[in-house]
Amino acid sequence: MCGIVGYVGHRPASDLLLDGLSRLEYRGYDSAGIAVVEDREIAVRKRRGRVAGLIELIESHPVEGSIGIGHTRWATHGDPSDVNSHPHLDESGRVVLVHNGVIENHDRLKARLSETGCGFRSSTDTEVVAQLIGWHLEQFIESGHAADDPETCWSALRATLDELEGTYGLGVLFRDCPGHLWAARCGSPLVIGVGEQEYFLASDTSPLIGYTRDVVYLDDHDTARLGRDEIEVRHRDVGTRDVAVQTIQDEAVDVELGEFPHYMLKEIYEQPDSIRSAMRGRMDGDDATAVFGGLNADAGELRRIDRIVLTACGTSWHAGLVGEYLIEEFARIPTEVEYASELRYRNAPLTDTTMVFAITQSGETADTLAAVRECRRKGHKTLAICNTVGSTIAREADGGIYLHAGPEIGVASTKAFTSQVTVLALLALYLGRMRHMSFRAGEAFLESLEAMPELVARTLECHDAVREVARRFADCGNFLYLGRQYNFPVALEGALKLKEISYIHAEGYPAAEMKHGPIALVDERTPSVFVTPRGGVYEKVVSNLEEIKARGGPVIAIAGPDDERIAGLVDEVIPVPDVPEFLQPLVTSIPLQLLAYEVALLRGCDVDRPRNLAKSVTVE
Repeated sequence: MCGIVGYVGHRPASDLLLDGLSRLEYRGYDSAGIAVVEDREIAVRKRRGRVAGLIELIESHPVEGSIGIGHTRWATHGDPSDVNSHPHLDESGRVVLVHNGVIENHDRLKARLSETGCGFRSSTDTEVVAQLIGWHLEQFIESGHAADDPETCWSALRATLDELEGTYGLGVLFRDCPGHLWAARCGSPLVIGVGEQEYFLASDTSPLIGYTRDVVYLDDHDTARLGRDEIEVRHRDVGTRDVAVQTIQDEAVDVELGEFPHYMLKEIYEQPDSIRSAMRGRMDGDDATAVFGGLNADAGELRRIDRIVLTACGTSWHAGLVGEYLIEEFARIPTEVEYASELRYRNAPLTDTTMVFAITQSGETADTLAAVRECRRKGHKTLAICNTVGSTIAREADGGIYLHAGPEIGVASTKAFTSQVTVLALLALYLGRMRHMSFRAGEAFLESLEAMPELVARTLECHDAVREVARRFADCGNFLYLGRQYNFPVALEGALKLKEISYIHAEGYPAAEMKHGPIALVDERTPSVFVTPRGGVYEKVVSNLEEIKARGGPVIAIAGPDDERIAGLVDEVIPVPDVPEFLQPLVTSIPLQLLAYEVALLRGCDVDRPRNLAKSVTVE
């Protein structure tokens, strides 16, 4: 959720830290700060607001040194302010740190430290960690340990971690041991970048691009010490452990805006390519099926599956709903979609013939990770559909499927959704061909899917029409989104996009459920967005649409090309190409993404960094 960056080496640390924080700003943007150590002095610069404000502060008050840590914050404890910004110092000034996560017992620890006379400056749980490390460090020094001995720092850090309850990713500097940067992880991701006589620390790989491609992923309960010439990683249970250096894949490289004004728009327009990438190497025309190399399950095991559970959060949950329809229609396997935040605490009756798929863009979502761990703990096969190579869920699941969508920076997910739907369609084909689906049906499925990148590219031509619709309705305070069958999840997703980036209240419903309550909301200031391409329930949706019009509600329709009937009934039409029903979400979601984007622009909202949201929710 928040962003961490750290550096130890031979270059000016502040330049690298600020560059890394700029790339991490999508993870948190309430405030930002850095700490740099030089000549056994810690210099801290931090400020509420965006990284640009921090850059201005450092230009007027520069810091020198070749080792430092930085942070961009998304507030959990304590409101956004200069004093609550990271990094945080302990009372003595010997320890400074940055932190991602939530310390659940911070109140008790704070009360105990206050009794010793410790004075707190902020209202964050993070400062409690800094003060606790400082307190333990003082105890070790008083007992005869040298303040400049790395083992003393290890000991103070380890004693503190043993007392913490909750999640953390920490970057820590000790004033009296200035050649070393410490890191610790439990439930919040951290990755170490390996350079030549320099090391980097970050909460994901994006700040490392351009500096190094070699990385080490920390596991839960790891602590690490980074020097200019070496790293050492210790695990809570096994002590010092060997580390595996991995190489960042090419797809993680493109993180620049290019010609686009916002990442969200860039990622909307990347969808023909991201869908193509999700299919690449996975379509077997000879056997009319899909191919997956990472499921780690043989055909016999897959044929024994009699139930599938898809678990996810937010946009990924909506993709899971599409997946439920796909798998049940084409593979005939009963499928359920569970909110990961609920599944992790429910005692769901899963059997040894149930397979669980976790769907996640980041691979770090706290609730989804907890659901994966709970299912695996109980012995259930748990696979991941994930975009981020090397992420925690990707590494901990029993197997899985990568989206290969490339980095998604915009907080409101777009290309990850359509890539997830594409992979779920391939999975439905794969499981269906194992059971009852005929060769001809598999061929037709593949042929339809293969055409989708070009059809999505054609769908993007609706942008001008969407822009006009946005101008007409941007001042409305409520929207209804309505669809049926495969387009019901699209309605949910469209409503979520509008809420996320324009702050307009919007609700998604199955179109037939509208008359069971939501129709009471209909008035001349509440547009209803109907997702109504041609298909098996077309007539039913048109009937629902007419009920809205009869009550004076404006209607926007996502409809097939040249649909004169719909055009004669509604206020605005946004055309999309005709595609088979089971693939309609890949085209009908596009104009809804664009509508949210254009409305947000007209309302003066920050499209890529909407208020109160962060890209990856790594805290519960």
